[in-house]
Formats: sequence, structure tokens, C-alpha cells
Amino acid sequence: MFIQTEATPNPQVLKFIPGQDVTGGGTREYRDAREAAASSLAKALFDIEGVTRVFFGTDFITVTKGDGDLEWKHLKPPVLAAIMDFYVSGAALEAGAGAAADGAHGEGTYEGDTAQIVAEIKDLLDTRIRPSVAQDGGDILFDRYEPDTGVVWLQMRGACSGCPSSSATLKAGVENMLKHYVPEVTRVEQTL
Repeated sequence: MFIQTEATPNPQVLKFIPGQDVTGGGTREYRDAREAAASSLAKALFDIEGVTRVFFGTDFITVTKGDGDLEWKHLKPPVLAAIMDFYVSGAALEAGAGAAADGAHGEGTYEGDTAQIVAEIKDLLDTRIRPSVAQDGGDILFDRYEPDTGVVWLQMRGACSGCPSSSATLKAGVENMLKHYVPEVTRVEQTL
């Protein structure tokens, strides 16, 4: 098995590409070791000193390191070993079905014109925005839409979470695209 690595726009995050399916569809994010208990791979990654966040895309894994003195040249080998051990073991990614997949967040009830606006926003996110964000090792999820103000709230995940350029991406890229195609959108904000 050969696992490729790629840098991401976030210097604290490295993208690992195992060359095979990771989640079976959707995405998963683990923000701490407690959340990672449901996944043998996430747990193994959090057992490595310096790992602070783990994100699983459909065909990639991103690992976030802390701001401390650890450099990727020291952290990368144990992360690669943990991923390799997981795939060689044949273990399931998660024990049970309790993980939050993409799209499950922010599913409020919208009616009438607002429901149509939300459907357009989600379609743009799924077809034009999320694929390019995934190339950088992250994901972006719809959280909510406020019809009174036209504000769309989105959640950045994976390499995009905490990335120095994520606000620029959100404002310059995502907000401009949504405002162009969905005139009811006035601005985009990030859910923390």
C-alpha cells in the first residue's frame, strides 16, 4: 500500500491519500480524542503526540497538528504507520453508526420560497464549492439560512477549519458565488 501526502493551504494540516475509500460516503470530523473513541483509526491518530484534529473525506484523511514544536517531518511517519496499520487490519472505520456524516448538520425546516433558496444554496455548495474545498483537504457544510437578513451560515471542516486563508475563501470565493447565483443571499458567515 502506498499512501500519498499533500500539503494543504493550512500549514497545521497535512492531507493523506491512501488510494482507497475512507468513509464509504460523506465526511467525518473528530475534534478531540473523546470524539475519536467511535473510530479505531481516529483513536490511533489521536494517540500520536501532537495530533489535535482528524478529518475523514471520502478518499482522504487530514490530520491537524498543534502549534507546538512538532514538525511534520517528525509527525508524518507515525501518522503514516497508523493509517497503514488500520488498512492492513481490515477493521471498520467506525464502531456503530453514531458518527455525523456530511449534510446532517443544520437541517432546519424551511418552507415556500425559503425552501427553494436553501435548495439552491445547497446545490451550489455540493456541485461547485465542496469539490474544490475537498481538493485542499477540507469540507464546507450548510448550517443555516436566515431569510430575514439573507445571511448564510457555513461550517468549515478538515483542513479548512482554522486555516489562515479560510476567511478569504469564505468571503471572496463562496460569498461571491452564492450572491451571484442566489440574489437573496446578502453575506456568508462561518459557524464556529
